[in-house]
Amino acid sequence: MTTTEDKLFDIENFNVNTLDDEIRVDELCKKFLRLFYRDLVESRNLEPEDAAALTYGADYFLRDFIIADRRENIFRIDPRRLRQFGGNWYIVKNVEPNMEELNRQLDGTVLFYHFCAAHGKCRPALAEEIEQTCRDRNFYQQRIDSFWEIENNYPDWNRACALD
Repeated sequence: MTTTEDKLFDIENFNVNTLDDEIRVDELCKKFLRLFYRDLVESRNLEPEDAAALTYGADYFLRDFIIADRRENIFRIDPRRLRQFGGNWYIVKNVEPNMEELNRQLDGTVLFYHFCAAHGKCRPALAEEIEQTCRDRNFYQQRIDSFWEIENNYPDWNRACALD
């Protein structure tokens, strides 16, 4: 990362307090994700299609959930946000929630936060905590399965992995 990029992607530039902040941070996030994609292709030697799928997965978590829905700084999240995302928000926001798609989102997010840690944008411990949270794929599968089984107890399902 160049000095100019490092200044552009200063952690404080990703604070979201107003609608204008949200728009600005969304644009910054897109630019930062392009660096992430390039790193996946050039440093990790992933095929462009695989790198794009992982980048899109991280993009969905970051831009749609963390920035637009939670209005939080992407570099200062609580790792439990991943459980809330994959165990609730993703499920109710998608017509056909499924583990194949969610796996790409979780995998891309894990790699993204390791990329951030490598560039001093978040604590390495945060990247590790996010990875640990994402590993529990049985939890996410169970949440999707139990969602499809809901007949009239949505509030109970929602409380089991609330967004608050």
